[in-house]
Amino acid sequence: MLQTLQIIALLQGLFVLSILFINRKEYKKITFWLLFGSLFSVMLYITGDDENNIFVQEADWFLFDSSLFITFLFLFFRYYKNEKDAFNKKDFLFFIPNVIYFLIEGLEIYVLDESLFLEILEISVGLSFIIYLSIIIYTIFTTEKKHWIIYFAIPIAVLFIFSSLNDLLKAFGFNELPLASDQNFNSYHLLIVAFLFYFIAYKLLSKTQDILPKIEVSKYKNSNLSLPLIEEYKSSLITAMEDDKLYLNGKLSIHDVSEKLHIPRQYISEVLNIHMNTNFQDFINTYRVEEFVQRLKNDQNNHFTLLAIATDVGFNSKSSFNAIFKKFKGLTPTQFKKSLT
Repeated sequence: MLQTLQIIALLQGLFVLSILFINRKEYKKITFWLLFGSLFSVMLYITGDDENNIFVQEADWFLFDSSLFITFLFLFFRYYKNEKDAFNKKDFLFFIPNVIYFLIEGLEIYVLDESLFLEILEISVGLSFIIYLSIIIYTIFTTEKKHWIIYFAIPIAVLFIFSSLNDLLKAFGFNELPLASDQNFNSYHLLIVAFLFYFIAYKLLSKTQDILPKIEVSKYKNSNLSLPLIEEYKSSLITAMEDDKLYLNGKLSIHDVSEKLHIPRQYISEVLNIHMNTNFQDFINTYRVEEFVQRLKNDQNNHFTLLAIATDVGFNSKSSFNAIFKKFKGLTPTQFKKSLT
């Protein structure tokens, strides 16, 4: 039964990857390769992890572990939400738990016998993947717009929690939970994966656009925007920032602005890029920087740290705030503060 599930999921996966690869030029590069990496890594898991190898009997190709799929999926969701077009090299750090996990597996198979220390370390590392899935689930539930990943993140998170609990029980000599034994875990996981491939294939074939963000190539060539509409949209965008202060929302995305102002996303991009000579991130960050400066000049905020003020005006991290501020003002926030005195 398990081998049948593996073959079905593998065939579905090959079909989905083929469609994605053929149409790769339509999609934004970073999210395409992260999703492709996620699906490819889960196919490796289907092929040969945990002694359920399709091609070589009783072979455990531990590098084909399912945790790699979760890390790729987490990064795909991260870049899908923030809409960045370039991969931040710091995000390679999210693969550290995978490297540690592979080292532990290698040691257990080829160098050392299984020990309680290695088992506990392996379980601890496994919690990283549960955290990745939890972040995805929490982010989706705390935003109005739902994402298709939720249908897979929740069941996979539940499986990993029970699997980690079983590993913990086994490490201390207790009986495993029958429902979450290794064999059952693999069967359930393969069912979820098979459905994931079927779901994505259906979405791709039905030409829906919520699986992957597409490149907005030649998006302005056949634009229907008239001059009055352009002026109206420009005014609405400026009002949304100056009066409604939407930029104070640190998670603000172009989708949020589109829904709030009832302006199609592609028109927002066109107005900003073509008619206001900026892009969405620079547009909102301009207001955030100016808001920060105004608050910094206000003596009532003297007891706040620079980071506290920055967070309050919509910046999500110290590093991005410093880089953005210096880009717009030519000085670091600290240097700018000193210049005021």
